[in-house]
Amino acid sequence: MKYDIILCGVGGQGVLSVAFIIAKAAVSEGFEVRQSEVHGMAQRGGAVISHLRISDKPVASDLVPKGNADLIISMEPLESLRYVSYLKNGGVLVTAAEPYKNIAEYPDIEGIYASIKKLPKYRIIQSAALVKEAGFSKAVNTVMVGAASGFLPVKDTVIEKTIKEVFAKKDPEANIKSFKLGLAAAKEK
Repeated sequence: MKYDIILCGVGGQGVLSVAFIIAKAAVSEGFEVRQSEVHGMAQRGGAVISHLRISDKPVASDLVPKGNADLIISMEPLESLRYVSYLKNGGVLVTAAEPYKNIAEYPDIEGIYASIKKLPKYRIIQSAALVKEAGFSKAVNTVMVGAASGFLPVKDTVIEKTIKEVFAKKDPEANIKSFKLGLAAAKEK
């Protein structure tokens, strides 16, 4: 088994936290994990991308080849389209619905959604509403882990335990609630 993930967004949105949680959970289940990340100009809203490869055998490279990603997890809808060429046939794109308008000519959001909806498998997650429901505005990253978890080769219970460990000092219960809300939202479609 080999499972390739592209994680993307804008600096400060929690892309690397999402990658870390999934990688840590996968390792605790005995999987081999390779990860690579590129940091943009976070203070200027630059792009951030992480490649995450999970396998039951050793993986030679950190990078996911274009057209091979089983899953794209995006914290921002326009960024999801930037990396859609990595998605393989049958792959899933999971993105937060809310735009991060870091450029003057940000495209029409409805046009972005229309492009995403042309994909065979996608989820657009209303993450802002879900973190509001969870009562913890800083938990968009755990909402998105939850939304993606149904597509991952890692058990939800292991991811939940990992979130508790990672956020032990940062309101673990609100992060778990956010995770569960994201998981439920992705199943609704």
